Amino acid sequence: MPTSEAVAYAELAVIDDPVVAAALLDPKRALVLSALQESGSATTVAAAIGLTRQQVNYHLRVLEAQGLAVEVGTRQRRGLTERVVRATARGYVVSPAVLGTLGADPRRMDRLSARYLIALAARVVREVAALMRAADGAGKQLPTLSLDTDLRFATPADRAAFTAELAESLRMLAAKYHDEGSPTGRWHRVLVAAYPKPPEEE
Repeated sequence: MPTSEAVAYAELAVIDDPVVAAALLDPKRALVLSALQESGSATTVAAAIGLTRQQVNYHLRVLEAQGLAVEVGTRQRRGLTERVVRATARGYVVSPAVLGTLGADPRRMDRLSARYLIALAARVVREVAALMRAADGAGKQLPTLSLDTDLRFATPADRAAFTAELAESLRMLAAKYHDEGSPTGRWHRVLVAAYPKPPEEE
């Protein structure tokens, strides 16, 4: 029986299969999976989340069948052999790809709207997940760049001035480094976004 150290465990798993997404989004299964961030049995999970062991076993079978949980060992408890199970990732993201043609498409949105920003974010999840999967399959690293910070503007005028300076700086950098005809070049998407920080995070 494999140990927990021998079983693959991801920091983040992106779900783009509708069947797997349906299994993950069931409230009780999500609760079971949350309890399995640390290895546990149906008995320990049931005690932690207030379900019966039979209910947990049912949800575990579904989660394991969809690759969201995995058996990592066994142990003896009161003369019986218990299976020890763990979630396959620390966190999960459901890709907009599960929606097919219903997924958000920034090409159909007003570029000045908040919905356009959401559609761009959805495209990032969909595209980067596919690229990451391909890179992992080829045993390669996926080159990405992420910048994340919080700013507090004193006035709307300051925010507008920052936006103008940022746009000009990006234009200058693009003019400096963009090479339309390089035979070895590779296209990259560059996305810059800003929105009010949610109150619960302050």
